[in-house]
Amino acid sequence: MDIEKKVWEVLLSEKEIEGRINELGQQISADYQEKKLLVVSLLKGSFVFTADLVRKISIPVKIEFMTTSSYGHGQESSGQINIISDVKGDLTGYDVLVVDDITDSGLTMKYVMEHLKSKKPNSVKCCVLLDKPERRQIEIVPDYLGFTIPDKFVVGYGLNYGDYYRNIPYVFVVTDQDR
Repeated sequence: MDIEKKVWEVLLSEKEIEGRINELGQQISADYQEKKLLVVSLLKGSFVFTADLVRKISIPVKIEFMTTSSYGHGQESSGQINIISDVKGDLTGYDVLVVDDITDSGLTMKYVMEHLKSKKPNSVKCCVLLDKPERRQIEIVPDYLGFTIPDKFVVGYGLNYGDYYRNIPYVFVVTDQDR
């Protein structure tokens, strides 16, 4: 697919994303009041969302990163989850919020949450910008959700196409039509 020659259909505008992140930040701040919040950002896809989200959280927050892999350069999860880089340090006493760009099959989020629970935090919940429930292979419901979207391949706002286009400030779908 020669993406530069295709039509980009905006699915979520920069303004829509910003508004929803403001709401999520307020909700998370209220829910984690008086708790030790540790946000774990799943790289690479969630780095844009996580950066914007934590700036809207009004309580103290510690941030860690994990790198997982299940896609490679394809458009669908391989189903094989690998932890490339794990969180550092002890999670005891923390309430962990895993932040990811998208949940489709649910396999990565379930794997990461179970892995983090084994490190004995007070709690583990998840926050995702985008959810594709039509692609779900296992039962998982995000605790905090930006948007539910149709089963289309999306790019932008941290989501990549061949490791590019993460910097686009909105989420778009590439159509089969040429420009």
